[in-house]
Amino acid sequence: MATVSAPKQVSVKEDAEALRKACQGWGTDEKAIIAVLGRRNAAQRRQIRHVYEEIYQEDLIKRLESELSGHFEKAVYRWILDPPDRDAVLANVELKKSGNKHHVIVEISCTKNPEELLAIRRAYHARYKRSLEEEVAYHTKGETRRLLVALVSAFRYYGEEINTTLAKSEAKKLHEAIKDKKFGNEDVIRILSTRSIAQLQATFNCYREQEGTSITKNLPKDSSDEYIAMLRMAVRCLKDPKKYFEKVLRRSIEGIGTDEDALTRVIVTRAEKDLKEIKELYHKRNNVPLDNAVDKETSGDYKDMLLTLLGNEV
Repeated sequence: MATVSAPKQVSVKEDAEALRKACQGWGTDEKAIIAVLGRRNAAQRRQIRHVYEEIYQEDLIKRLESELSGHFEKAVYRWILDPPDRDAVLANVELKKSGNKHHVIVEISCTKNPEELLAIRRAYHARYKRSLEEEVAYHTKGETRRLLVALVSAFRYYGEEINTTLAKSEAKKLHEAIKDKKFGNEDVIRILSTRSIAQLQATFNCYREQEGTSITKNLPKDSSDEYIAMLRMAVRCLKDPKKYFEKVLRRSIEGIGTDEDALTRVIVTRAEKDLKEIKELYHKRNNVPLDNAVDKETSGDYKDMLLTLLGNEV
């Protein structure tokens, strides 16, 4: 369930006027921006942007970018975008980074339903004039390229029907590939990139029944091999996305320093989906409410924005 509770009836014109007022005069009224945008759903935010541009002849997103800064600006910017456009931006930012980590590409590919992933690919094409598949292929190589292009190109069946015989057969194929350390096996990539989520979860359950342990336990941990790291992440996302996102949040907060990019990404992208369940899982696993952890590890308007998206009154 979502943590953002938007009013069913809002005056989009009044919201646009409130945002305009918040950006005028000496200084910016960040609290007013949070009060409006932090409590509106995606459709309402889209309408606010359109009405704002009609009334004031300027792009609301660009205006907010010029008025805000730091982690708060990034959180507001990512929140105000339409979800497919937001994910397209997140993917592009990830692909431009130096290094071999492509966590966001795996997240997007393995935690969206087929229509959502198709909408992201269309948004990416419209914004950057290149296909997401093309970009992923350009920025990766070898087995990692084969895996990520297959995942990001997927259009899985989204029903609940499963084939038990197939699940047992493919669980055995996955086990044999992992046992023989043939992690880049064609069957591994095919199974993970084409089967429905329901079918994959049945396969993972069969794997546990056959081998007495989960598939993630049998995949190497903390591997320096980029492909194995991406493979393990893909399995975790496909197997239990809420559990995966809880771990991302935990790692973004624990230790020295806070990973604001990861923290913002999870809260912003899941706030209208399943963040309530992720919060509950976080509390259960860490013996502290996520809201308290965010309150402790962040500050200022950035903190207030995240807490608002988490469902708090600030």
